Amino acid sequence: MNTKTKISLLILMGFLTITSCGKKETAPVEEQTETSTEGEAAPVTSTAENVLVIEGNDQMQFNTNELKAVAGKPITLTLKHVGKIPKEAMGHNLVILQEGTDEAAFALKANDAKATDYIPESEKASIIAHTKLLGGGDQDTIEFTIDKKGTYPFICSFPGHVAMMKGVLIVE
Repeated sequence: MNTKTKISLLILMGFLTITSCGKKETAPVEEQTETSTEGEAAPVTSTAENVLVIEGNDQMQFNTNELKAVAGKPITLTLKHVGKIPKEAMGHNLVILQEGTDEAAFALKANDAKATDYIPESEKASIIAHTKLLGGGDQDTIEFTIDKKGTYPFICSFPGHVAMMKGVLIVE
């Protein structure tokens, strides 16, 4: 790891220490529920449409650590960076990885991939899909399909973010 990356991580850790002190307020996550009456099929929720929205903020957090989708149907995923800090200091992306991918090893390789917005060329086979690197106020929408049911990890590959910004995409 070069000196510039070490200094950036040290600054980021200091920022996190300062911003994580005090009362922590979190917005409630909307949960989708299915209801049915006897003899009727359960209505289809927006999950069946595979339209997913996730937010990242200036406190290095996604607003959820679990997304759900239906196998074999196109998935439309939107990442919104709801913070205000520019991407050079607090960039966020969302990288969906193949099942079994070592997230920590992937993140270490991503640290050195600044030229490709922290998406390492050597790890393309481990990536199902990814958004652009976003700064505060930006958003990106991607479309992809996963045919195989399973649990797929997702992370933010910006240096140092994987520790707090990760979750799973459950494909049923």
